[in-house]
Amino acid sequence: MRTFYYVHTGHRIGLDRFRRACAILNSLGEEDITLLCSDFRIAQIAKDFGVEKSVGIDVVRNIPQIAHHGDRLIFDSEEANPIMLEDMKQYFSTFIHIKNDEVAIDEQFFEQTQKTIELTYFFGDDDYEKDLEKNLDFIGGLNADLQLGFYYFLDYEDMLKTKFKNNHEFEDYAQTIKASKVLITASPQAVLESLACGGKPVYIQREDYTSDFQKLFKDLDIPIIENYNKNKLLSILNTISSHKYPKIAQNRNRISEFIKENLNL
Repeated sequence: MRTFYYVHTGHRIGLDRFRRACAILNSLGEEDITLLCSDFRIAQIAKDFGVEKSVGIDVVRNIPQIAHHGDRLIFDSEEANPIMLEDMKQYFSTFIHIKNDEVAIDEQFFEQTQKTIELTYFFGDDDYEKDLEKNLDFIGGLNADLQLGFYYFLDYEDMLKTKFKNNHEFEDYAQTIKASKVLITASPQAVLESLACGGKPVYIQREDYTSDFQKLFKDLDIPIIENYNKNKLLSILNTISSHKYPKIAQNRNRISEFIKENLNL
């Protein structure tokens, strides 16, 4: 009986779930768990995130090609409909569904580091429709650094580099988040990581992203911007130095304990 962790990734969904999955898997220590990604590219470099065993499977319906009846599955995705979820519960001896708005942050982001970047813009790891380019005026004139995403097209990435004074490659992501005083981002995971390391995040609600995190962010007093409202952004930035951000608790250990308990690890 083997244990698998499936996470939905890809050029239309980004890497928020992947980053959260890595935080959870790293907290599980030496447990023998294989990460299944719905994208081969990120599965190939999962070791860089501390995950020893990972497999790309292309689509969620390919899980049974790797996992067998009676194996155990942690499922981090909203792809499955109720019928598919019920089938999975019957197929696997243990089935754990990680909810969309669950919080898990890698331990490195709780280290208080020197903030050497005044303002960073991280749209997200995916931008298939090139929405960042369509809304460049939103960030124009703010002299922000740009954190590049994983699934950007090569020519698109080169173009974006000409629009910002400084840009940071995908491999520099964690270092950039930790070094940024203010982070403007459409990535819920990046918001949480910035908050954990003492940054001041501002969340952009993308139309193509779930709004499930809005309640949590309102509870945490995270500024939220919709429809690329530049005036609201400027208003937030004018007062952000005095804005009181709360401390966020490390939640991944609670999730890992729940997983261990239910998997009898």
